[in-house]
Amino acid sequence: MESLYLLVPMSIVLVFFIGVLFWWSTRSGQFDDLEGPAHRILMDDDNLPPPPDSQPPSKPEA
Repeated sequence: MESLYLLVPMSIVLVFFIGVLFWWSTRSGQFDDLEGPAHRILMDDDNLPPPPDSQPPSKPEA
Protein backbone atom coordinates (compact mmCIF):
# COMPACT_ATOMS: atom_id res chain seq x y z
CA MET A 1 0.00 0.00 0.00
CA GLU A 2 2.86 2.37 0.76
CA SER A 3 4.18 1.93 -2.79
CA LEU A 4 0.97 3.49 -4.16
CA TYR A 5 1.81 6.73 -2.35
CA LEU A 6 4.90 6.91 -4.57
CA LEU A 7 3.62 5.36 -7.81
CA VAL A 8 0.41 7.41 -8.21
CA PRO A 9 2.11 10.84 -8.05
CA MET A 10 4.92 9.59 -10.30
CA SER A 11 2.40 8.39 -12.88
CA ILE A 12 0.53 11.71 -12.77
CA VAL A 13 3.79 13.61 -13.32
CA LEU A 14 4.72 11.25 -16.18
CA VAL A 15 1.33 11.73 -17.89
CA PHE A 16 1.65 15.50 -17.52
CA PHE A 17 5.18 15.43 -19.00
CA ILE A 18 4.05 13.30 -21.97
CA GLY A 19 1.12 15.67 -22.54
CA VAL A 20 3.44 18.69 -22.57
CA LEU A 21 5.75 16.96 -25.06
CA PHE A 22 2.82 16.10 -27.33
CA TRP A 23 1.45 19.64 -27.13
CA TRP A 24 4.89 21.07 -28.00
CA SER A 25 5.33 18.72 -30.96
CA THR A 26 1.94 19.57 -32.44
CA ARG A 27 2.47 23.32 -31.96
CA SER A 28 5.91 23.21 -33.60
CA GLY A 29 4.60 21.51 -36.74
CA GLN A 30 5.99 18.01 -36.30
CA PHE A 31 2.79 16.40 -37.63
CA ASP A 32 1.96 18.82 -40.45
CA ASP A 33 2.90 16.69 -43.46
CA LEU A 34 3.38 13.00 -42.77
CA GLU A 35 3.14 11.74 -46.36
CA GLY A 36 5.09 14.43 -48.24
CA PRO A 37 8.62 13.17 -47.57
CA ALA A 38 7.64 9.60 -48.47
CA HIS A 39 6.21 10.73 -51.82
CA ARG A 40 9.13 13.05 -52.49
CA ILE A 41 11.56 10.10 -52.39
CA LEU A 42 9.62 8.35 -55.13
CA MET A 43 9.44 11.36 -57.47
CA ASP A 44 11.56 11.05 -60.60
CA ASP A 45 13.47 14.24 -61.31
CA ASP A 46 15.20 12.94 -64.47
CA ASN A 47 12.57 14.40 -66.81
CA LEU A 48 13.11 17.96 -65.64
CA PRO A 49 15.13 20.26 -67.93
CA PRO A 50 18.56 21.19 -66.60
CA PRO A 51 18.86 24.54 -64.87
CA PRO A 52 19.93 27.45 -67.12
CA ASP A 53 23.39 27.62 -65.51
CA SER A 54 24.40 24.14 -66.70
CA GLN A 55 23.47 24.55 -70.37
CA PRO A 56 26.41 25.06 -72.76
CA PRO A 57 26.62 28.49 -74.38
CA SER A 58 24.96 28.71 -77.77
CA LYS A 59 26.98 29.41 -80.90
CA PRO A 60 26.43 32.84 -82.43
CA GLU A 61 24.73 32.73 -85.81
CA ALA A 62 26.58 34.20 -88.77
